[in-house]
Amino acid sequence: MRASRFFISTQKEAPADADVASQALMLRAGMIRKLAAGLYTYMPLGLRSLRKVEAIVREEMNRAGAIELLMPVVQPAELWQESGRWDKFGPELLRMKDRHQRDFVMQPTSEEVITDIARAELRSWRQLPVNFYHIQTKFRDERRPRFGVMRAREFTMKDAYSFDRDREAAQRSYEAMYEAYRRIFERFGFEFRAVAADSGAIGGSLSHEFHVIADTGEDAIAYSPESDYAANVEKAEALPLLSQRAAPGKALERTPTPAAGKCEEVAELLGIALQATVKSVVLATDGEAGTQLVLLLVRGDHAVNEVKVGKLAGLAEARMATEEEIVEWFGCRPGFIGPIGTRRPLRVIADRTVANMHDFVVGANQPDFHYTGVNWGRDLPEPEVADIRNVVEGDPSPDGRGRLAMCRGIEVGHVFYLGTKYSDALQANYIDEAGKSRPLEMGCYGIGITRILGACIEQNHDARGMIWPDALAPFEVVVCPIGMDRSPAVREAAEVLLAELQGAGFDAVLDDRGLRPGAMFADWELIGVPHRLVVSDRGLAAQTLEYQHRRDEAATSVARGEVLQLLRSRSRR
Repeated sequence: MRASRFFISTQKEAPADADVASQALMLRAGMIRKLAAGLYTYMPLGLRSLRKVEAIVREEMNRAGAIELLMPVVQPAELWQESGRWDKFGPELLRMKDRHQRDFVMQPTSEEVITDIARAELRSWRQLPVNFYHIQTKFRDERRPRFGVMRAREFTMKDAYSFDRDREAAQRSYEAMYEAYRRIFERFGFEFRAVAADSGAIGGSLSHEFHVIADTGEDAIAYSPESDYAANVEKAEALPLLSQRAAPGKALERTPTPAAGKCEEVAELLGIALQATVKSVVLATDGEAGTQLVLLLVRGDHAVNEVKVGKLAGLAEARMATEEEIVEWFGCRPGFIGPIGTRRPLRVIADRTVANMHDFVVGANQPDFHYTGVNWGRDLPEPEVADIRNVVEGDPSPDGRGRLAMCRGIEVGHVFYLGTKYSDALQANYIDEAGKSRPLEMGCYGIGITRILGACIEQNHDARGMIWPDALAPFEVVVCPIGMDRSPAVREAAEVLLAELQGAGFDAVLDDRGLRPGAMFADWELIGVPHRLVVSDRGLAAQTLEYQHRRDEAATSVARGEVLQLLRSRSRR
């Protein structure tokens, strides 16, 4: 490839509305161009990297035994109504009508369509197992598209769906996809973690997310440096920090706490540790019996985990209580409420750590007062106990190996075991050996193809630009000739080198645009090509080239005959 025959359009400055480094750098390097909010054109440089992502994903999916097909972008509403997601999915689902006023959606995912295919095509146990996948455009009508290609409205996704005869077989399919995903992200050259995760709107019971580790990641990940344990904070189990409850050591007292409506303020005012306070969070449920309030109790330095709470019996549809409801039930505004002496009886759920606390502090349901010396059994009935908090750094790891550390991650892949959620809804059944009709067991496996590019850049960039791993770089090697327009020897040597690199299997480009060295180098550092070879008259006289990896601080001289050996030793493909 010659740069003069390609399309390279770099810019010195990024648009002012760029949210994150990846968006700014992709725009500056000319990899993408913004059409509208959350809609991007992939320019030739960006498309080259995108196709390399797709190729690796396709190779590993095929290696794992998945079979490629291609499903439509536009889907009929009837399928979504059958699954129940027509009403549940929310405003991210772009709905439209055709000329006959029939309802359609622009697909955000393909569970309904693939299940419709399965119920029509998979009739017998002899056809199982099977795993279909496609790489296709998706659309989600994000309220506020941001972070460039990482949260765009239109994006490319690889989604796969496995069909099995029973849970045991489905588990094997899940594990095969899990391992395929590990190979994919290893080939990309990422630092990543596979973490236990909540299944969210897709549904299902077993779920892992694959995260690229980056400081700009939206997701908090808890992991043990001493083991393989890792989980999204929404999912990570919070073990009790107290092994057992100590006996009461203080009397219950109603203590003045003027203007101290937060646990931190109470602790400072009373001169006690924040860990001795208990935070009260009030939820409301609306049902046939009217509105009922639920009091959640976590230690003062902890936070309630809404996902965990939503999985408790009766709290799937819970909402935050209004101030008026809190005053009605507790006789006091938020900030001074607690479980002692409420106006009306209510459900009290204590976190595991709170359930083992003694002599703690809670609101007294009176402005400017808290109870101190509070103890279960003596001052309060024993509570309902559940894991309802977020883990924090230093918590014991749930697998018993070490203590948890925290990092940020960008979700780029997700695997789900769905069970019969969709096959039941759409009546996708097969006939077993005994002639009995049974629902198909399903799994769902997604990779954000376009999101991969943004996540890769967030993990791999510096002040000069992007730093692509070899596997995803738009070009692996750039040949930069100095004075090519003035020196026939440099021109000939550069062209011979390009042919040699291409013959050895390297995706190489020759910059024959005639730019000055500084501008030429700056372009390729911005674009992030991992390997640079400089050809010059001085080097030719010494039979050497200058080599610099994109992560190197300076160039090094290499003998002309050793170039391919050096590149093979430095490249990761």
